[in-house]
Amino acid sequence: MSRYLTSGKIALLALVELYAESRFPNQSVVPVLSFVIRHLVSPKENTAFILTLEHIKSATLHQPSAVVGRTIFDLLLKKLWEINSFDALHTFFANIQTYLIEPERADKSPVRVHGEKSMLSRTSVLGCFVRRAALEYVRLQFHDAVSLWRSFIAYREPTLAMWKKRNLGAGPMSFDVNLKGMGFSDGVVGVVYGRGKESRDCTVSTDDVERLLEFQVDSMQRMGTRIPDDMQAQLGQMLSTNVTTPALTHYVEFLNSWRSGDYPGSFDNLHRYFDYTMHNRDRTFYQYALLNLAILQADFGCYRESILAMQETINTARENKDMACLNFSLSWLYHFHKAHPQDCPDVISSRMERESLQFLKAKAKEGGMHHLQSMAHLSEAKQILVGGESIPAAFESILRSSHLNVTKNIHNAMGSQILLQSSLWSRMGISYLSWMNCELFLSKYRVDSPIEDVVKALCRSAYIMSLRGKADEALERLDQVDQECLRTLKVYQYWATYVGLLKLRQAMYKGDAAAAEMLLQQLSASPYVEPDCALEISICRLDLLARRGNYSAALTAIAQLSEELVRDRADIYHRIRVMVIKADLLSKCGRTVKGLSVAISAATIAWRSRLLPALFQAFRTIANILIHMGEFSAAYSMMDNIMPQVLECEDAYLNAQCFSCLADAQMGLAGAKKGAGRNECLHRALEFIDRGFAEYSRIRDTKSQMTLMSQKARIQDFTGEKSLRDDAVKWYKQLKKGG
Repeated sequence: MSRYLTSGKIALLALVELYAESRFPNQSVVPVLSFVIRHLVSPKENTAFILTLEHIKSATLHQPSAVVGRTIFDLLLKKLWEINSFDALHTFFANIQTYLIEPERADKSPVRVHGEKSMLSRTSVLGCFVRRAALEYVRLQFHDAVSLWRSFIAYREPTLAMWKKRNLGAGPMSFDVNLKGMGFSDGVVGVVYGRGKESRDCTVSTDDVERLLEFQVDSMQRMGTRIPDDMQAQLGQMLSTNVTTPALTHYVEFLNSWRSGDYPGSFDNLHRYFDYTMHNRDRTFYQYALLNLAILQADFGCYRESILAMQETINTARENKDMACLNFSLSWLYHFHKAHPQDCPDVISSRMERESLQFLKAKAKEGGMHHLQSMAHLSEAKQILVGGESIPAAFESILRSSHLNVTKNIHNAMGSQILLQSSLWSRMGISYLSWMNCELFLSKYRVDSPIEDVVKALCRSAYIMSLRGKADEALERLDQVDQECLRTLKVYQYWATYVGLLKLRQAMYKGDAAAAEMLLQQLSASPYVEPDCALEISICRLDLLARRGNYSAALTAIAQLSEELVRDRADIYHRIRVMVIKADLLSKCGRTVKGLSVAISAATIAWRSRLLPALFQAFRTIANILIHMGEFSAAYSMMDNIMPQVLECEDAYLNAQCFSCLADAQMGLAGAKKGAGRNECLHRALEFIDRGFAEYSRIRDTKSQMTLMSQKARIQDFTGEKSLRDDAVKWYKQLKKGG
């Protein structure tokens, strides 16, 4: 079995020989040589790792040659069929070396004359290809050389019909000149040249398999995907020949098992690969085995084991002075500490502060690790947002990362950058820009970005659509995700969690308690949930308890949730949202003073951190408490001032709550007035009720719609509008029936 040479490479050598013979006109040089070099230098850009004559034909059939009336493919066909014996193949490899010349003796003249040899420098791309091919042929044992010759015959056979049109003397035995006129039967020829698999042994080489495996490893690591089915079939077809199986096969199987959630299989293949490479002293070092092991353990929830493996990775990388591995390990440990602070030992927690991030940025810049430097800037921006610090400082860090991504051409970091920008706009209450960032990423950058970032952008876009009251469209958007993306377990869990959250919200709004409880149990059963999704699940649980009137259980659950968020140093935005919900529950339980204190604290922190959606929710809670305390004018004035910015958030549920609060304030003001002033307040209240009802209708919150319609019926009964009151009562009954 050949380590390098295949029938396809012989065809490429024939093209190189035609080029060296000056058979290419000027207009054909660039496209044909680009095709050749693309298969030699940049294999990762090609998915066609097995080079067939169809690929060569499509690249050369329409390219004219220096011979009038003939294309380059015609000349190539003649060149290939001139290799009409095993001895001719040997002569071909011997003659191809005569086109090589030392670099200092190479002719620098750009003028190429037809019929004259154009010598190839030994150090050029084509020269290195010719040298290696000739060397590999010389190193072949006789049996392997004969297998290569048989493979070349089978490779060239489909072009026999085209060759007959150009050469009338061609026949079934033209593949070997020694068989002409000797009367051998087909059976004898079959015995000599073999049939089936034996004749195709040299279709692929060890080099082709290694290129395919390297491509798969690069794609799986960069994009976070599993092996596609067609690629897996192509690899299986290659390995079904007598080709030597590289050790990299075990690493590909490890990545594939890891992405699919097969913990025992991934663990086993990881040990096989690194045991083999350690035994053969390959380029892969011990610290990388530990690094892969640490990341694998973390993905499957074995956090303590992961920390121990990563500490050993850092120590080993320091001993071997491997700065790339060391910097990546420190960066991973920093992000792990931020995600799971309760699982990190105190020694590590004390080191993972702001200084460690500055150290990472400095070391990444020194080592020219631009991707790591860009991600460090994004981590700094995220840390600023989580701590509720300066928004301009967060924008500055994002812009630094964007500058690196653009100037250093870091395509696969654009997803993280744009998603963080989207999150920042959402926290500032500019929902439209947040959604536009997701759409921009999905339309322009999804091809070169990891699958995880693509699915996150898709889920966030769908979530924003659901907040606008377009739940059905959001679910349809999530159903449009490429099923190939969902073959990775982690990505599938993230996608399924968002689908479950949207359906849970719909069930709660419709009042379907049984469906909501079942969905809540399913979502809570998942062991690996992102922090944002975990908070949404907890908020849904609190909302469900409150809708059932079980306020004592809701207060107990929210106290436990608050303790967990403080212990884990969670995002300030999450903590403010929980504080607002707690203030709401306290006010509903009759503890208005305590609720007002909590709401004012939440509003103060939200204003300092410029978290406008949380600020508006806190204001709405304060206004409700003021209404319960009889301060209708203050509540109305406060809500009326913030309503334009509230509407910019494009949150249908928040809009409906604020309109309902305004209606309550106007009804309270109407109670203190008489005559025209009372009627004016009541008509304003009706207007706010209609707008709140429209917002609740968008999210299909039946219970809240019934509450508003009941209020509308009472107001219209008070004002004497009997027909309108009857319509409102009819709407109420229809909603109660679920119509």
